[in-house]
Amino acid sequence: MSGSPLTATTTSSPDDRISGLSNLQTSNYIRASLALSVRKVVDIIPTHTVREGGGFKVRRPSRMNSVLSPFLLIDEMGPVDYGPGEAVGAPWHPHRGFETVTYLLDGRMQHEDSAGNSGELNPGDVQWMTAGRGIIHSEEPHEEFMRTGGRTHGFQIWVNLPAEHKMMAPRYQEIPANKSPTIREEGVWARVIAGECLGVSSSIDTVIPITLIHVKMEEGSRLIQEITSNLNAMIYVFGGRVKLEDRLSVRNHPLPFGLGVKQFVSDGELALLSDGERIEIRADSESEFLILAGPEINEPIARYGPFVMNTREEINQAFLDYQNGTLAN
Repeated sequence: MSGSPLTATTTSSPDDRISGLSNLQTSNYIRASLALSVRKVVDIIPTHTVREGGGFKVRRPSRMNSVLSPFLLIDEMGPVDYGPGEAVGAPWHPHRGFETVTYLLDGRMQHEDSAGNSGELNPGDVQWMTAGRGIIHSEEPHEEFMRTGGRTHGFQIWVNLPAEHKMMAPRYQEIPANKSPTIREEGVWARVIAGECLGVSSSIDTVIPITLIHVKMEEGSRLIQEITSNLNAMIYVFGGRVKLEDRLSVRNHPLPFGLGVKQFVSDGELALLSDGERIEIRADSESEFLILAGPEINEPIARYGPFVMNTREEINQAFLDYQNGTLAN
């Protein structure tokens, strides 16, 4: 009985492919492979100043919505110096369908909401509020701060929720500065609000995978930050200037991402980054910035005022629920 001829099937590994190349080709192959894993700047979005809430000044990227997914809003509040009795905040207002993150650098604020939560925000504190199916809240200057005046500076960031979580139960997480993990290493200081940095992890429970890190760097210092390749990533600089390192040189390997786009990010600029597994950052001067990352939410966005849903009908229902008093029930 004759058997069928056996056919050997082989797959070439990267090492096999490299073995057949010249030294120059091998060098270029390795460089190109490594460069693909390093994220680069693909777009720079400038900011403009607007007034929000009770009239407080914020710097906001000039382009928002799907380009920043899952982030709907990145507002830098201030910095602004108030005299006694001048400070302003955000009176009672509703939200549905997303999360708000408030991170205070200077000042003193107080939070109240329809779920019975209340808290005080001081420098370094984080408030992570999941509006879900509906919540009504206020964020106002603390009474003592209102009397004395002073500097207010911080961030409010809106994080979109996928359709399956938009009507989840509201929740509120408050992390004081002394419980918010920080690390200092070779000229780099970082507060890990969400995600992980330099081996330190946040205690915030996020609905979707989010990285949010506040970084300060001394001139000439370097930071390598790992970012999962399936997350969108961006950097918002609010002091100094940083460069995304390109030690492998895009010039030698014309990749589709990063070509023709400056790799420097300066004060008041939001840099959108290419796909990859890590960011390599060098500080050209003493610098301060946020690293943000999260998944692309490939769903329609219907947005009006304080509500972010998937359809116009859901927005109309949110307004009806608010008007008849059932939004936060």
